Amino acid sequence: MRFNEIDLFGVYVAPIGLLLVVSWVIVAGLRRIGGRYGLLPHVWHPSLFIFSVYMIVLSSIVLIAGR
Repeated sequence: MRFNEIDLFGVYVAPIGLLLVVSWVIVAGLRRIGGRYGLLPHVWHPSLFIFSVYMIVLSSIVLIAGR
C-alpha cells in the first residue's frame, strides 16, 4: 500500500486517518467483548489499558498495510 492521500468525496484524507478509524472500530469491538466477560475490572487502569490496546492494534494495522 502506498501512503498517498485518498480522495473521499472530493476531500483528500491522509491514509493514517482511515487507519485510525479502522483501529478504533476494532478496539470498540474488543472493549465490548472484554466488558461482556468482565475483563476490565481486573486491570489496574482501564483507560490506560484500552489506550494501550488501541496503540497495539493501530501499529499492527500500519505494519500490515505497509507491506
